Amino acid sequence: MTDKSRQRSNEAILLTLDQLSQTIDVMTSVVGRLKAHLQEQDGGGHESAEEEDPPRSAAASSATIH
Repeated sequence: MTDKSRQRSNEAILLTLDQLSQTIDVMTSVVGRLKAHLQEQDGGGHESAEEEDPPRSAAASSATIH
């Protein structure tokens, strides 16, 4: 593998890992909201929706997920 193709491959891997990380952040937020919603319906919500949602980075909120 040439240096140029190795660099492209590394860039593609880093981009993919970044997209996976952003997807996981979004899914974690969705799961937290669903848990909070179910707890509210049961009337025994120990944790609020605010506590369940992890902070989102600016990159995650503006990124397009494919």
